Parts: sequence; C-alpha cells; structure tokens
Amino acid sequence: MQHNNSLDRVLFGDNQFFGVNHASDDKSRAQAMRFKDDQSIIRVLDQAIDLGVRTFMCTTHDRIANICDHLRANPLRYSEFKVYPCMPYAHKYANAVTELGIMGTINQYVPGSFLGTFAKGGMAVVRSDYSKLMQILIDAEMKMFHGINTPVIFIQNVLVDMILGLGMFEVFRDYDDYIRTKYGAEPGYITMNMPDLYDALESVGIVNPIICASINKSGFRMSGGIERNELYLREKTFRPIAMQVLAAGTLRPREAFAYLAQFPRIESVLFGSGSKQHIAENIELIQQCLLVPQEA
Repeated sequence: MQHNNSLDRVLFGDNQFFGVNHASDDKSRAQAMRFKDDQSIIRVLDQAIDLGVRTFMCTTHDRIANICDHLRANPLRYSEFKVYPCMPYAHKYANAVTELGIMGTINQYVPGSFLGTFAKGGMAVVRSDYSKLMQILIDAEMKMFHGINTPVIFIQNVLVDMILGLGMFEVFRDYDDYIRTKYGAEPGYITMNMPDLYDALESVGIVNPIICASINKSGFRMSGGIERNELYLREKTFRPIAMQVLAAGTLRPREAFAYLAQFPRIESVLFGSGSKQHIAENIELIQQCLLVPQEA
C-alpha cells in the first residue's frame, strides 16, 4: 500500500526538555532545571536542525505551545520542519485532576454541551460516546499546532495501551478516520505492546499503520517478549518507529543501533538529547547502521 508520507530516518524527541528520564530521577531533575526556559529548548532544536534533523516528535506539554509560536514567527527558518504531535499529554490531565477534581477537569477541557450530557448520563454516556470525547480532546490539543506542518499525529502509549487493555478496538478505527479526514494527516500509535496493537489494528481494518514502540537489544519495555516482537518486525506489514533503543541508557549507542539494522522495515529511530555533540553522534551512528533505502 502506498503511504502518503515518507518518514524521516531520524526523529528528534522532547523527553529531555521536560525532565523525563527513564533511568534516573536525578538526571530528570537536572534536565528540568537546564530547560526551564523556552530559549534553551529552541537552542537545542536549532542545533538539531543544523545537523540535519527535520522532524520533532513532541508531547502536547503546555510549553510546546510557546515553541510553536516561535516556529510560526520564523517561517523561513522552519519551512522544511515537521512536527509530530503526541497526545494526550497525560500529566497535564493528571495534574488538573489533582488540582480541580475530575468534574473540574472535564469542565476545563471539555465544552459545555458535552458536560451537560455527561452530568445527565454519567459513565454510560462517556462509554458510548468515547470517540466523541476523543475528538473534542484532539481538537483542543491540536489548537497549539495551528499553521504548523503536522503530517503524522500520534496517540500516546498511556491511552493506546489502555484502549488495547479494554478491548475497545473500534476507538482506533474512529481515531484513524478522524485524523485523516479532519487534519489530512496520518495517524500514528505509540505503544509498549507492539504485537498486540498490530493485531488489534488489523482486526478493525487498519492497514500498514505507523507504530512507534520500544525496540531494543535488551527487550526493555517490549511487552510480549523480545522474540514475538522480532517476529512481527520481520513478518508483518507496518511502519515501525523504534524508541527507547538505548534501553534507558543501559546499551551503548553503537550496539543499540546495530541491533536495529537487522530489521529493514524499521523506518525511523526516535531519540532525544540535550547536547549538540550527542545529537551529532547519534545521527551519524543511525545513518551508518541503518542506511537502508527507504520506500518512496
């Protein structure tokens, strides 16, 4: 099947900007301090662009709205630059629930008419109208990306894996249709359980999906076991993006990227880094190890 977008080989992520480090709380705190102002994030993004990065895969963290303002204000500098939004930014809603309570959070993020229906029908309405709620939240989160090139829009693993666990596979179908029709973009899925997600998407008729999943030599966060994941990477038709390839820093970059090279279907590698030197080293290694011709 022809796909609309050719994914770049290298995707630059945003974990390091918001203090997300899967291996160390101390590193998380240090990163959060280092990137506490927007200019420090823009500086690293510009360094990545100068090194050849053309795609930024980011959460819908409130501060990304400021980065989007900067991209819009400098159209010539960022004319070739693409952004892949990943939503929902779960921490935002979790924090809101802590501060405002569940009803207060719904009040803040969901327009009035839906809230009225919710109050009347409670959870039964939410369950039957899950897809409508999802569309409302997507539209709310996509506002910050207005006027920015967003050819792929991802659902975060926290939601993907919850939908998977609940067996509500039709929601994936609705999401797929909505992203294509409303935003003219391709839907992407982030997961910690790539084999089960592939099967679920296939069961509702989604063909050749873009799936971003943990793929690494040590099986870190690869639900279903490394062998089953490797089997799907070799035999199934989908567009894998490898994340957590360094297994939270337990693998050396060269061996991590060399492992990926045995799966030519992997289209892209997602990594985050806060230093120009690390970005340059990672890009060079990815290109050395994964220089496989990509489909047009």
